[in-house]
Amino acid sequence: MERTHMRRQVGLMRQSLFTQGFLDEQFIQLEELQDDANPNFVEEIATLYYCDSSKSLQTIEQALEKTPHDFNKLDNHMHQFKGSSSSIGAKKVKDECQQFREYCKAGNREGCMRTFQLLKKEHATLKKKLEAYFQMARQAGPLETASRPK
Repeated sequence: MERTHMRRQVGLMRQSLFTQGFLDEQFIQLEELQDDANPNFVEEIATLYYCDSSKSLQTIEQALEKTPHDFNKLDNHMHQFKGSSSSIGAKKVKDECQQFREYCKAGNREGCMRTFQLLKKEHATLKKKLEAYFQMARQAGPLETASRPK
């Protein structure tokens, strides 16, 4: 009974990540690649993403500190970051990346700075939420196959 309750909680937590706009369809596609041979596949991918993305954020932050701003270089860095964020389905992070790129194209330094702060906040929020989700999922045991959020 306890395991059933925990699985239901994991399902609700997962659903809320989609409902609140933190994750998109790409996350489901990752879940569909997970199987008995690699039951922690999605968690491993998310862990790799956060390891790599923190380095990327540091690179972008350093580029933002330089004056004059090289908007092409900033845009290239953010393009890469957006791609890796898209690959795990980090919807809010990806949306902030797109906004940052728009400010780069406009040469808007203040817009870039503001958006970068929001981006870091969304990145950290998603990390906390995914860590809690994966921890609860491990405690609940393997779920049935991945399903589309309602």
